Amino acid sequence: MHLWERSRLIAAISAAILLTAGAAAPAYADEVEQVVNGTFDSGTEPFWTNAGMTIGLADGRACVDVPGGTVNRWDAAVGQNDVDLVAGETYRFSFDASGDAGHVVRAITGLAVSPYDTYFEQSPILGGWQHYEWTFTANASTTQGQVAFQVGGSPDPWRFCVDNVSLVGGVPPEVYEPDTGPRVRVNQVAYLPDGPKGATVVTSYTSALPWILNDKTGRKLASGRTVPRGTDPSSGQNVHTIDFSGVHRAATGLTITADGETSRPFDIGRQAYQKLRSDALKLYYTQRSGIAIRDDLRPGYARPAGHVGVAPNQGDTAVPCQPGVCDYTLDVRGGWYDAGDHGKYVVNGGISVWELLAEYEHNRGSRKLNLSIPESGNRVPDILDEARWELEFLLSMQAPGGLVHHKIHDRAWTGLPLLPHLDPQPRELHPVSTAATLNLAATAAQAARLFKPYDAAFARRALAAARTAYDAARANPALYAPESDGVGGGAYNDAKVTDDFYWAAAELYLTTGERKYASDVLASPEHSADVFGPVAFDWASTAAAAKIDLALVPNRLPGLSTVKSQLVTGADKYLAIQREHPYGVAYAPANNSWDWGSSSIVANNLVVIAAAHRLTGRAKYRNGLITGLDWLFGRNALNISYVTGYGEVAAQNQHSRWYAAQLDPSLPHPPPGTLAGGPNSSIQDPVAQSLLQGCVGQFCYIDDIQSWSTNELTINWNAALAHLIGYAAELG
Repeated sequence: MHLWERSRLIAAISAAILLTAGAAAPAYADEVEQVVNGTFDSGTEPFWTNAGMTIGLADGRACVDVPGGTVNRWDAAVGQNDVDLVAGETYRFSFDASGDAGHVVRAITGLAVSPYDTYFEQSPILGGWQHYEWTFTANASTTQGQVAFQVGGSPDPWRFCVDNVSLVGGVPPEVYEPDTGPRVRVNQVAYLPDGPKGATVVTSYTSALPWILNDKTGRKLASGRTVPRGTDPSSGQNVHTIDFSGVHRAATGLTITADGETSRPFDIGRQAYQKLRSDALKLYYTQRSGIAIRDDLRPGYARPAGHVGVAPNQGDTAVPCQPGVCDYTLDVRGGWYDAGDHGKYVVNGGISVWELLAEYEHNRGSRKLNLSIPESGNRVPDILDEARWELEFLLSMQAPGGLVHHKIHDRAWTGLPLLPHLDPQPRELHPVSTAATLNLAATAAQAARLFKPYDAAFARRALAAARTAYDAARANPALYAPESDGVGGGAYNDAKVTDDFYWAAAELYLTTGERKYASDVLASPEHSADVFGPVAFDWASTAAAAKIDLALVPNRLPGLSTVKSQLVTGADKYLAIQREHPYGVAYAPANNSWDWGSSSIVANNLVVIAAAHRLTGRAKYRNGLITGLDWLFGRNALNISYVTGYGEVAAQNQHSRWYAAQLDPSLPHPPPGTLAGGPNSSIQDPVAQSLLQGCVGQFCYIDDIQSWSTNELTINWNAALAHLIGYAAELG
């Protein structure tokens, strides 16, 4: 195991301290033991087991014979109930365990009664006797807690033994120290030969330092002196920058040394982003709902179709509304699972489809991509086929009358891991909303013009649905998704829809050229507004998407030059931010409060810069785009690439119910090319709250599957990556 891997294992919620069996933990005066008879000196009471298992003692240790043929971890378990937990208190959870080699135990502290919330969990791989120990901070108070060891999910029977089970409250919290590796931070993937090349050095020195660029044999290729930049507000670090743009020769395994530190290796190459271009899009196939994922197309990611009505699924074939919302059902099979859960959301699907279709429309190389999907070879570009999988779902969410349901997901939250076909929860349609209706109008109109050469019938159907949705939204302009509707899935509430009206009118105008849509574009308050704020665009802010397409798609909108000027001015704003930032980031949130999904915000701000380059051809936009890539791939405070599989140290434990190797080694990590959420100053999840309190900007991130607020994966975040990398690949 590499040092960085070990450090990240230690850092995951617990600091995962693996000690020898029976090793004593340090004692504190205020510690209180919550587990009764955890040493099993008085027999096995009050521990319980699931039906079909009997707990017994062997050499003073509690053992069970685990039956084979179970499906879920919780189908076979050992535990103790009536455990007291206090919100905000830190606990040390420890035990000794053994098991037949290679089997996994899911050790949890959680709620013993419905809805059986899990407050903390780890899933070590067992073998000989080993001591396991973690600390965590409880996020809820209860007298009905439990400690449990879930051991189901194996086709074969096996034996599990446990001893010295302990849950001690009142312990000091772990001091989390992320392993940031060498203090010289680089783009760990690659730099383009004819583009800018920068690095950042974390150092205590305030005066310039010498640096050396070496090839993989240690031969010096270039040298110079750093530029001191003072304290970087986004990280709290004193930093210098290095400019080695004068090096143009392609090479692999390069390193930079400064202040006694040597960077992680990186390349210079013209084909730097070609593979990532397709990998970022390939994620969508393994996110598909309603279809079996084939192993020949995605080795290691095969799974049965999810939510098609095969038990225990209740399926998406005839989904009813929430009680009191409607009196009909809809067949809403298909589409992409939105993120790490099994929900499907129209507003997030809408911006994701727009980015894929915009990647196709504005970057010609996307038309030849082979994404290895079932539709490959049907004479339709693969990127359009993949987008259509979601478009068909969006169309199916349209209710009688033209309005569109906001989302469909489980009635209650489910735990991790849980493959889609094993999800037992009832599914529900949530109310229609103006925002969802306009998302369909915009993307269906966009699709109509792009699919016309390949499938005229689908193009006509999409345009008809777009017109109907737009008219329905105009007749119902204030149907908002409630913020409180967040049980079983995200709320995706949005009470500002002038941007969505503007976007839908723009796409309908670009497709039809009709005056009525042009009039609505010109009359919108968004048309004259500066929409390029700290966050250029996302699912809740779509006006910039309209301006990008109006500026780049040929049309005769009156005053079009103003829209183009707005786009260029927005790009200039991001370039100015980037120039001031010692990590080259085109993102400066107010009060250094980094947003949820900050990595996608950085990517989308760069999409604006890319559009300005497409529009003007000016080198400063090309250089700004290339510089901006560095932060995503390792030139950042944590020295980590936020894209799975790209860079020597990359995120790999994004929050997901089926890419869950951190919790279940039989499951895969997220596919290569998956973008992690990135730093989030609000740290809403318990893992982040227990480890990252007081974090500064870029340090508000942890690569842990349970940190859904900093490390989730989503279809819209990967769409931002795909859109951006599509353009970057063509620059190469």
